[in-house]
Amino acid sequence: MRIDDRYGRPLRNLRISVTDRCNLRCQYCMPEEEYVWLPREEILHFEEISALTDVFMDLGVDKIRLTGGEPLLRRDLPRLIRLLAPKPRLRDLAITTNGVLLLEQARALKDAGLHRVTVSLDTLRPDRFAALTRRQTHAQVLEGIGALARVGFAGTKLDTVVIRGVNEDEIVDLIEFGKQAPAEVRFIEYMDVGGATRWSMDQVVSRVEMLKILESRYGRIEPVLEETTAPADRYRLPDGTVFGVISSTTAPFCAACDRSRLTADGVWYLCLYALQGTDLRGPVRRGATREELAGLVTGRWRERADRGAEQRLALRERTPLVQIARLKEDPHLEMHTRGG
Repeated sequence: MRIDDRYGRPLRNLRISVTDRCNLRCQYCMPEEEYVWLPREEILHFEEISALTDVFMDLGVDKIRLTGGEPLLRRDLPRLIRLLAPKPRLRDLAITTNGVLLLEQARALKDAGLHRVTVSLDTLRPDRFAALTRRQTHAQVLEGIGALARVGFAGTKLDTVVIRGVNEDEIVDLIEFGKQAPAEVRFIEYMDVGGATRWSMDQVVSRVEMLKILESRYGRIEPVLEETTAPADRYRLPDGTVFGVISSTTAPFCAACDRSRLTADGVWYLCLYALQGTDLRGPVRRGATREELAGLVTGRWRERADRGAEQRLALRERTPLVQIARLKEDPHLEMHTRGG
């Protein structure tokens, strides 16, 4: 089955946050030490996540990504993966992690049936990592990345948020690191969402600028021509190395966006920039049938007209989406709650 929104975009790709907690405090995501956390009794049980996944898959979803916060903080996460991995319609089951706990969990994740891993890696410099995250765990992240190939993972990706004056001078170094990992590096333009309350447009390094930096080092870069709704535009270096750029800020991909997000406490968001979502935990715990849940999801998706990144780009005076005071009042406005 396929359901489309008002712009003809299918429901196909679901990001599931399994926790709002994180063990880093990245300046562009979770700059504060303390937050208003989701009440533990409201967090979805693994069986509830699995049941909701079945509803979404009945409606066309075939890609699932587990996120957080930091998903590896969720106790016994491999058990959830074992519930999800055998589902017959599932084509891709991935996780996005900061990598701090990856070394100790990589084997269990692979054995449980996880398909792929994406690791957030914004810098190769320990001092810069400490400044960005306020933690001294850079070595653990690199060790975790190294463990992925050893336990049999392929298709690994490294996500780098590029911020002017912070890490744009490491773009080439990160490409070289990715060659050795091995992993495909994806550079992400700095976005004005969630905890990025100090965001400003002059800190954004655009896709055009990134490609110029890489061309000055490697020579001619060719685009990879493919039909996909993936957020990254992919490119190939002369030696065959492929990398991606996610240009959500300067060249949004709203027209092809098939993503939605489920928070750890069961609120469903249709757009990363959406300020309101739909509660699915309530109906699940009240005993709603699979058909009733499917009707709720179908109705919301068919009404979807979100083009958040495009609307933000059109603003003349662009400031961060949500100010810090409002973030502290409502944890659902945080990107670490809805999976970024």
